[in-house]
Order: sequence, then structure tokens, then C-alpha cells
Amino acid sequence: MPVSGSPTSDDLGEPVPVRAPARVVSLVPSLTDAIETTRSGLIVGATEYCTHPESLDVPRVGGSKYPNVDAVLDLDPDLVVANAEENRPEDVERLRANGVPVWVTAAAASVPAGLASVRRLLTQGLGLDEPSWLPEAEGLWRDAQPAEASAVIPVWRRPWIVVGRDTFAGDVLHRLGIRNVYASHDDRYPRPPLEELRASGADLVVLPDEPYPFTDTDGPEAFPGMRYALVNGRYLTWCGPSLVEAHAHLSAVL
Repeated sequence: MPVSGSPTSDDLGEPVPVRAPARVVSLVPSLTDAIETTRSGLIVGATEYCTHPESLDVPRVGGSKYPNVDAVLDLDPDLVVANAEENRPEDVERLRANGVPVWVTAAAASVPAGLASVRRLLTQGLGLDEPSWLPEAEGLWRDAQPAEASAVIPVWRRPWIVVGRDTFAGDVLHRLGIRNVYASHDDRYPRPPLEELRASGADLVVLPDEPYPFTDTDGPEAFPGMRYALVNGRYLTWCGPSLVEAHAHLSAVL
């Protein structure tokens, strides 16, 4: 049922009716984790990439970039959550045209900005109490450690794509004392040739297992003589409850 009062706005400034939704479809894996961990049962549909919480058992509506909008509408949600970077504007517009409120989060450039965005979604968009994991994550990630290493952070190969400026993953590493050599690049996700990556001056290659599933035998061989670290991609790129355990995990691996 709608809550009386004026609509609030999502991260992009679009008005969203203030509601106490009971049926939420999430098109963003990290937001699925944040919502379901905070209030189990609200999520009634999610993407195939929404792997956490592992107990989540709901209908799947395709991928984040290309969801099955008809499948979303068939679930009769009273709110859909999306992200400006992960989801296509045309899908958001079609959902809204069919009368479904959509809350779109911004592509966070830092850990504090990401957690602030999630707080707004949970407390203002969904009308929930602030979960205990959120201030715990904020405390763990508040300060940045002095830089002790420089790194390139590939997220794809064929072609090679790396983390550039103003990214959540780059700020995660910054707060752990790892300097991203592409942090001042014009693009958020540059596509430099492999020869440039090898000659970047980095002394570390950080290889997450998502979106590209780098492994000991797929990725490190492209950087002979360079130290590498395989990391859990969810810990590096998801803004949600996983940030609590991510700090200790990434600190140990890196």
C-alpha cells in the first residue's frame, strides 16, 4: 500500500512513490544481497547473476544487461531496483511505462558513496530500518591505508579491460593500500593493449573471478614475472553486506 506523503527520488533524481513494498524484483546482484539480507522475503524475482544470499529461491528474470522485461512484469512487482551502470535505460523506461516504480542507484565511485546509496534505498525506498551490517561496513572501510603497492586490475580479457577512474573497485583497493595505475585515466574502464599493461610500472596484477572468471591458469600467464593475486570478485565490486567479510579477506589475499 502506498504511504501517504510526497514521492522521494532515486539516485538519479527520478521521483519514486514512497511505499512499503512487499514484492520487489532486483536487477542488481549486490542490491539483491543487501535487500534479502536485511528483510528476507521482499525479493520475489532476481537475475541469474544474483547468487547471494545463497538461500535465495525466487524466479529468475534473465541477466542484468538484458533482463526479460515481460518476466519482470509477470511477477507483478510493486518496486524494481536497478543500477545506472548495470541496467539499460530502455528497460527502466519500459517498466515505468507499464506503471511499475523503479528505483535506480548510481554507479558509486567510492565505498562511502556506495553505502550511502544503499542506505537510501533500504530506508527511504523500502521503508526498512537500518541494518546492523551497514554501519559495521562503514566503520571497516572508513579509512584508507598508505599505498604499499601499485596494481592493474583487469575485469575482462579479449579485449583486456581494466579498472580506471572513479570506480567502486578502485576505491576498495585504495583503502587497502593498493594504488590503481589507471586511476587517473579518462575512462572508467579503459581498454589498453596488453603491452601497455605489462609496461605500466605496476608491481601487482589483481585478478577477480567476476565478471571474467580469472584463474591460476587463465590470466596470470599474460603477465610473466609480475606478482598476481586472485580475489573474490564479489568482495571487490559488490556494495552490500559482503563488505563486512570482504575487508579481512582482501587484506589477507593482497
